[in-house]
Amino acid sequence: MKIVVIGGTGLIGSKTVAILREKGHEVIAASPNNGIDTITGAGLQEALRGAKVVVNLANSPSFEDTAVMQFFETSGRNLHAAEAAADVGHHVALSIVGTDRMPDCGYFRAKVAQEKLVKASGVPYTIVRSTQFMEFLGGIAATSMQGDVVRLAHGLFQPIASDDVAAFVAEAALAAPRNDTVEIAGPERAPFDEYVARYLKAIGDPHEVVCDPAARYFGGVVEEKSLVPLGEARLGHIGFDEWLRRSQAKA
Repeated sequence: MKIVVIGGTGLIGSKTVAILREKGHEVIAASPNNGIDTITGAGLQEALRGAKVVVNLANSPSFEDTAVMQFFETSGRNLHAAEAAADVGHHVALSIVGTDRMPDCGYFRAKVAQEKLVKASGVPYTIVRSTQFMEFLGGIAATSMQGDVVRLAHGLFQPIASDDVAAFVAEAALAAPRNDTVEIAGPERAPFDEYVARYLKAIGDPHEVVCDPAARYFGGVVEEKSLVPLGEARLGHIGFDEWLRRSQAKA
């Protein structure tokens, strides 16, 4: 089966492509670097010709509110038009748990817009909403630093390893369209500030993590359950300690 993975060279994309190829499928790892661009539309029709499934893992190069909204709306419209022309039978989109619970976050608003385009496209679909990736813990800490202190809200956090995300996305791509949303998360849940403090301690970073109820996450207010599944979710198999061991082994 021919499968096109948009954003197929990124963190999740490269892992998803590898899984699908190992299962014997013809997979195109689409990205602007190989001439397939969802913003300009370049190369899309040719790449999608004969494809049965499209997996959209593309991400905006800018997280600025206007830019990220333009990215997801423009790329979504171009991609869905190309899918309709190619008679693609299944669109799989990776989104974020809690997108509709943090309206102050411009990135989350853009992901909501992306989901709406998926649902309105007419192409059978599956939306996979994921919690934050463990690989982003360092970046989250860095963006929350004020001097020698990292300020984070105390809301619950349930990060998932990218290997687990890729496995779930590949599974969705090979299954029938759900025309619905499935949520995935890591196996461990703890307060946001405590999780990041645990991560910094593990890597030997001396920054102090302070619980600050006013701290925002990319502009969004973090309530107790803003970033975790509220209902049923598929849980990854890789816990924090195992993920850390794997990460340090690769370093």
